[in-house]
Amino acid sequence: MADKNGPDGTGETGRGNQHEPDIRDDDLERRRRDLEASLATRRPGRLEGKDDAKAGSVAGYGQALKLSSEFIAGVVVGAGIGWVIDRLAGTSPWGLIVFLLLGFGAGVLNVMRSAGVVAEFGQGDKSRRGQDDKK
Repeated sequence: MADKNGPDGTGETGRGNQHEPDIRDDDLERRRRDLEASLATRRPGRLEGKDDAKAGSVAGYGQALKLSSEFIAGVVVGAGIGWVIDRLAGTSPWGLIVFLLLGFGAGVLNVMRSAGVVAEFGQGDKSRRGQDDKK
């Protein structure tokens, strides 16, 4: 049997009487409104509510469509050039295979450039140039 010295030190065991919370709903609501007002003053340029999430998702879909079209265009152009070379030169699958792989590589490079991971052609990394000059 359980004695008055229960595991939590209250002397109560099981689901007996539940303690009433010290904080009322009115107090929580007042604190939530104060927090919202404080956050609104710190970030005035942000959109409110669901409009912000909706604008972010639309921009994300646009970026995804742009990146996927960059990749697909590279692969399709490479395959097209390879097919034309095969028809003109009579080198049946080899031109298509080689240019399909080159188109895949070009598509990946285009996606990386659009995402800002790789610099544009002719635009060297200026931070490295500055560091090389110092050495």
